[in-house]
Amino acid sequence: MSTLEHDLGADVESDLPDPRTLLAWYRTMVTARALDDREGQLYRQGKVFFQIAGAGHEAILVALAHGLRPGSDWFYLYYRDRALALALGVTPVEQLLQGMGAEADPASGGRQMPAHFADTRHNIVCPSSPTGTQFLNAVGTAEAGLRATIAPELRHHVTSFAEDEIVVCTAGDGTTSEGEFWEALNTACNLKLPVLFVIEDNEYAISVPVEVQTAGGNVSRLLTGFPDLKIVECDGTDLLESYRASSEAITWCRQRRGPALLHAHTTRPYSHSASDDESAYRSSDERAEQERRDPLPKARRLLIDMEVATTAELDRMEADVKAAVAAAADQALEHPQPSADTATKWLYSETVDPTGRQFDTEDRPAFADDRPLTMVDLLNRCLRDEMERDPRIVVFGQDVADVSRDEAAGEVKGKGGVFMVTHGLQRRFGDNRVYNAPLAEANIIGRAVGMATRGLKPVVEIQFFDYIWPGFNQLRNELATMHYRSAGKWSAPVVVRTTYGGYIKGGIYHSQTGATLFTHTPGLRVVLPSNALDANGLLRTAIRCDDPVMFLEHKHLYRQVHNKSPDPGPDFMIPFGKAKVVRKGRDLTVVTCGALVKRTMDAARVAEDRHGISTEVIDLRTLSPLDMETVADSVRRTNKVIVAHEDALSFGIGAEVAARIADELFPWLDGPVRRVAALDTWVAFSPKLEKAILPQPDDVLDAILRLAGY
Repeated sequence: MSTLEHDLGADVESDLPDPRTLLAWYRTMVTARALDDREGQLYRQGKVFFQIAGAGHEAILVALAHGLRPGSDWFYLYYRDRALALALGVTPVEQLLQGMGAEADPASGGRQMPAHFADTRHNIVCPSSPTGTQFLNAVGTAEAGLRATIAPELRHHVTSFAEDEIVVCTAGDGTTSEGEFWEALNTACNLKLPVLFVIEDNEYAISVPVEVQTAGGNVSRLLTGFPDLKIVECDGTDLLESYRASSEAITWCRQRRGPALLHAHTTRPYSHSASDDESAYRSSDERAEQERRDPLPKARRLLIDMEVATTAELDRMEADVKAAVAAAADQALEHPQPSADTATKWLYSETVDPTGRQFDTEDRPAFADDRPLTMVDLLNRCLRDEMERDPRIVVFGQDVADVSRDEAAGEVKGKGGVFMVTHGLQRRFGDNRVYNAPLAEANIIGRAVGMATRGLKPVVEIQFFDYIWPGFNQLRNELATMHYRSAGKWSAPVVVRTTYGGYIKGGIYHSQTGATLFTHTPGLRVVLPSNALDANGLLRTAIRCDDPVMFLEHKHLYRQVHNKSPDPGPDFMIPFGKAKVVRKGRDLTVVTCGALVKRTMDAARVAEDRHGISTEVIDLRTLSPLDMETVADSVRRTNKVIVAHEDALSFGIGAEVAARIADELFPWLDGPVRRVAALDTWVAFSPKLEKAILPQPDDVLDAILRLAGY
């Protein structure tokens, strides 16, 4: 038995890396380190604008890559993974382009900082900077493969499906402190997903040591209670041990035995980043120990001791690599940064425009009968029709299924959401397309993002707007940025449905309205229907478009008699950015949305009946995009305008619309732009307090009278 075979153990003798493979691994390690060093030099010269090194992580990454299949497996990498990106096929030039903010950077087109490795050719999904968000996305990507396995008709819709594919998600030890790490493990184990979580533990999260981050200083010991989770721990600075451990973890996942956690103990011989100085918080003895464990000299000694290569041969290889990296840097420096006129490019889909004519069938409803249905009914009909049309659509969230336990299915009527919007969908389309999720908002949205990157169309439900905030990190940092941060190479067309609003005596945690937090997030479409017919047409557009959509459904409007409508048929759509004049008028305009539409209409009727004031009422319907053309056309005719909305007055929709009117329509105004909105406080539970806080028809009427000079 050779020295190599003895070190690895007889159990893996049949798949030993040969000398050529070991040399290739070492070349990749040397290339990664040379890129770190060259990029650092360019940073000091002002030619690279930020720098973060992968030094100390090279051994585990090249050994791991040996068992992976770029283009078949899926990858969520983090910023220390330079060596893994190289091994998967991302070239030195491509890596250097990112630090220079070059337009030719294939990962982000100059939109992200360096070390955000991505490549559609190799299934390396575009990452973001917040730590831990990638865990749930990776779980969603694996879940898309699981759904395709259960439903063969999905396989040609899911990107690069393979029966034995795995999803690799890497992170540092500090990232395991994030709650989304634990949420991801919970779902991965619950569904037995083939996700390989790789924790590269260099014992520091910037300046915070692992024992401060993690109880007991070792995350592996905290995870032993997760069922079907294979935990493999190794010295990630040792090539042979890393090879043995990664092979074991990869095999576990490929055999569909569940997820695995590969916990590799690495080093960080360089400071956290170019803006960090580790000597400020690490002792000289500790730094010396890090140098001793550096995987590069350890790998070099291994190759020499095993007689794979001589010292002279390795010297020549290292010199060749450094020269090649220098040439790659010179080549990368020739590429310009993006043109300033592309600053907003890729915020939304360039091929599917939900504001376009193809989404406008509003004047062609196909009513089968005249039976009036509620908003709940027509939302349910839309979901049903769209799921019939498109097998890629999956619906999940808290309580959305009819029933989760098979033994109860035959005797219960089924739930289908707290408000029954999804009632009957699970029974019609099966457990693989409609199912419940854990009570974890980040889990729901994060998984949806990962599924959408593979071609599925998740329509997920967050039960109440007031509880969406644990998922806001995923909404803002993952969902809204995916298309932009990847320069259009990746997209995540997820529809997030959630209920909002007051007038229900729901108190602080069931009655809030905060749409501006989403309209202030670039990349999100924000929809807010006021009636059943619009809800049906706008939801259909949301599902068929290629952008992420926040679909806000007002609880108070769900079953109101005044907003009922017959079913307009399976192809009824209303384009985004198309407001509707719901009442014609001559004397002034009220711009409104949501539950304030009915209240404004009531006020407008009283104003005309009692005072002869002719009020035009505009229902915005979508907030992002905002239809200012319809508003402008009305204001030019009436010359007076009020903006009425349910949310708090300050910094709300009214402030934005009023500012645009003042900026663009000032010459046509015969008075100030008035606003009607809620008080700047939380919506309280007491009916008397709720009435005082939320805008009422009398508040709108008072504003109309004051603006009209009464």
